[in-house]
Amino acid sequence: QVQLVESGGGLVQAGGSLGLSCAASRSIFSGNVMGWYRQAPGKQRELVASMTSGGRSTYVDSVKGRFTISRDNAKNIVYLQMNSLKAEDTGVYYCNEVPTRRNYWGQGTQVTVSS
Repeated sequence: QVQLVESGGGLVQAGGSLGLSCAASRSIFSGNVMGWYRQAPGKQRELVASMTSGGRSTYVDSVKGRFTISRDNAKNIVYLQMNSLKAEDTGVYYCNEVPTRRNYWGQGTQVTVSS
């Protein structure tokens, strides 16, 4: 059974921080690249950070130096620490494998950054 449960979003002022968590089922997590995607209002969903099972991470330029992705391979959890948040970081954040091979997404977690 595929399951992705994101949590940790909220409302924060610009410059603040939030930490997101995603609990994934073993079938989608184990051995796969996992990532955090963001869907801003009126925009397509984009991949903002990803990490291989071995711990190598990549980031979209807009979040480099501010976001940090990590994962706990024993617990099937992927995290996203977001610092120095900006209004343009507002959106619904989802975790999923990279690339996505299944037509399945969790409910996401809303992040709203007020300027």
